[in-house]
Amino acid sequence: MRILFAISFLFATFSYAQQMRIGVFRDHDLQRIMCAYNDGSYTVFADTMNAGAILPNEFVEMSVMQGKVLLKKGAVELGVFERIVLQQNDPKNSLVIASKSPSLKQRKYVGDFEITCAGKELTIVNLAELNDYLKGVVESEGGGGAHLEYYKVQALISRTYALKHQGRHAKEGFDLCDRVHCQAYHNMLRYSSLIDTAVQQTTGLVIVDDQGTLIESYFHANCGGQTCEPQYIWNEEIPYLNSFIDTFCIYTKQATWEKRITKNKWSNFLESKYNYPVYDSAFAAMMYTFNQPQRKAFYIHPSLGIPLRDLREEFGLKSTFFSCYPEGDDVVLRGRGFGHGVGLCQEGAMKMARSGYTFDQIITYYFPGAVVCDEQGRKFFKQSSERF
Repeated sequence: MRILFAISFLFATFSYAQQMRIGVFRDHDLQRIMCAYNDGSYTVFADTMNAGAILPNEFVEMSVMQGKVLLKKGAVELGVFERIVLQQNDPKNSLVIASKSPSLKQRKYVGDFEITCAGKELTIVNLAELNDYLKGVVESEGGGGAHLEYYKVQALISRTYALKHQGRHAKEGFDLCDRVHCQAYHNMLRYSSLIDTAVQQTTGLVIVDDQGTLIESYFHANCGGQTCEPQYIWNEEIPYLNSFIDTFCIYTKQATWEKRITKNKWSNFLESKYNYPVYDSAFAAMMYTFNQPQRKAFYIHPSLGIPLRDLREEFGLKSTFFSCYPEGDDVVLRGRGFGHGVGLCQEGAMKMARSGYTFDQIITYYFPGAVVCDEQGRKFFKQSSERF
């Protein structure tokens, strides 16, 4: 009992404050940006020079000049530098960042910032505490109006992903980016206090497999009633991510979809990319007709070698979970779900939370065999087991 108490006390004394380096505005080639006061002041460092502070009603502007960063404070040009650092003068201070070239909607972020030049564009890195980053991710990925237990699920999913893939963009100078192939992170938390509560109440918790390894915590908007095998999407088998029927999402807003594509576009793609035998009468008769009552990996038949994921990418489909039939000059696709379908179904998880399921029950439903545990405890016991 004393040993268990000592271990519990040890874990309780760990600090979970961990800083993440997040590349923001990564969908855009930034030429000129403005950083303005939002809540609390920032000190501006230009290489080794203290360039003053950003105070209320003040801003700094940065733009690309000959592979470096031209810095202006208000209308005053301060020079050209290798790196600009915007440092909080108090924790939780935040900034408004607006791209002027190209012109984009402004965003607000908490934390420090580094701005450098990579080739002909600016690189902005937000240095944020892990929990502050997660709050922005959960709001960007999960939206507003959901149940507290769902936000706890999304916080755990996102924390596990961030820690597992930290350093993914190390060669570019940051840990993760703000694009969907990492995790969407479009602003600091702005609207839902429930998200703040969810992140705080799950601080330090992660999801692991039966070996104590952080899981691949994939998620998507809606599975359409059946989750997808990961090998159908990425040619990778993951033991805790097998396909199963999920009835929690089938009556939600993104459960079904329809799209029409001209027969000409459809047949041209199949013939040019996969040498589909369009002049064979038997195959020609099947070209526009496909029935998928349960998820499959290939169009019509595996022997043709046409991955459904390729059709989704080529024609901008919401999912690979569709059936189709010919109608006039078109192929009519009737689909289910939104996203790759692997792992957690967000709309299904939202429905489970509203129905009274707890966050850990939802996680084990979508990741059978996975366990929620304390990250520091996981590291401690994993290191101990490796030594003995």
